Amino acid sequence: MSIIRLSCLCFLLLWIPSTPLTAQNQRRDHVRFEKPHKDPVLEEMYKRDKKLQQEIEKETARILKKLREERKKSAPPDRSLRPDTSSLPRPKGPKAFKQAWHFPPVPQYLSGTCWDFATTSFMESEVKRITGREIKLSEMWTAYWEYVEKAKGFLRSRGTSVFSQGSEANAVPRIYSLYGVVPESAYKGVLAKDGRIDHDPMFARMSAFLQWCKQNSCWDENFVIPVIRRILDQTMGRPPERFDWKGKTYTPKEFLDRVCRIRPKDYVALLSTLRVPFWTRTEFRVPDNWWHDKSYINVPLDVWYGALLSAVKKGYTAVFGGDVSEPGYYGKENIAYVPTFDIPYPFIDQDSREFRIYKHQTTDDHGIHLVGWKRFKGHDWFLIKDSARSSRWGPFKGYYMYRDGYVKLKMLSYLVHKDAVKAILDRVAAPKKR
Repeated sequence: MSIIRLSCLCFLLLWIPSTPLTAQNQRRDHVRFEKPHKDPVLEEMYKRDKKLQQEIEKETARILKKLREERKKSAPPDRSLRPDTSSLPRPKGPKAFKQAWHFPPVPQYLSGTCWDFATTSFMESEVKRITGREIKLSEMWTAYWEYVEKAKGFLRSRGTSVFSQGSEANAVPRIYSLYGVVPESAYKGVLAKDGRIDHDPMFARMSAFLQWCKQNSCWDENFVIPVIRRILDQTMGRPPERFDWKGKTYTPKEFLDRVCRIRPKDYVALLSTLRVPFWTRTEFRVPDNWWHDKSYINVPLDVWYGALLSAVKKGYTAVFGGDVSEPGYYGKENIAYVPTFDIPYPFIDQDSREFRIYKHQTTDDHGIHLVGWKRFKGHDWFLIKDSARSSRWGPFKGYYMYRDGYVKLKMLSYLVHKDAVKAILDRVAAPKKR
């Protein structure tokens, strides 16, 4: 071993402490908290940038406000295109019509359930026609269970089925066949203190929940449907399983069969379109037919209109589904007709009807109840019971008067009792069982 290496070894031996290192005799550092240090130069720069951004935003807001004011001054007033109806011959009002029995109009307020109000009114007229009884039925009973069925459809289709407030007239007999029906006295379906229907917040909650289910692949009906019903219950209340009516207790299905004597299978819906062969049953391809009902009967326009006219003259009523977006649809005067600047009446035919359907100028907007008819000044006029707000803008609250051209051109379908269109049914095969 060299002398240098030996010297280093001796030095290390002398440096090693005589007592061993332990946790007890070691110096320990402790943590503490203090305010973070803000660099004064950077802070000054941050404040400067923030102030500059505020000035930019303030200037932007000033410029946009000025532009809006200038555009508002220069823009033409917001107006709806309407025909001049001052010289239009028309019936004087609902009392001028030959009417079928019906209850007074009921407003739907903030709900997309025109189909329900129209068809419930139709069923009330049917109960009167069949039994002689005047029974106010619950619209919201049907709406409640239709929401439940739509939610089930959404789950079973893995989120591809339409979930909306809208539906079709033939949804009502379908719901009756599944759940029966109750009088309004047994289920009002409105918990709001003012009694006005407002489904928008409720529907938003249900839609958001179902979208969450879709995003998370939650398709378990035993979990989802009770939640949907809980949301419905908070706005509409829980539908009864049994109820009393005139001293007797009924289930909803017993009430349908024994008291109302309505047979859901007795009702048929008719279309008139060139898209599918005439004298066949087909699916009405609109979003509100979310369950893809294929029982609609398609017939030529003259047959479609002739059967409707014959039915109403015999005292039947019907439910229309169709378009209410034309200039001639005018709530302030409670009328709906096709003005000549759109298309003269003699040119309203199958082709002009189909052209508007093809161009989406005629769409499935609204459901209404046809309750009367009158021949006036060379035209058929139909009395329409309507739940929408526009029907309350004019003097005849809850009613419209539709002229024949509007029905031929703009109404897409109608629901009626099968006995009213027996000749058509004799030519068409029975619907296939699903």
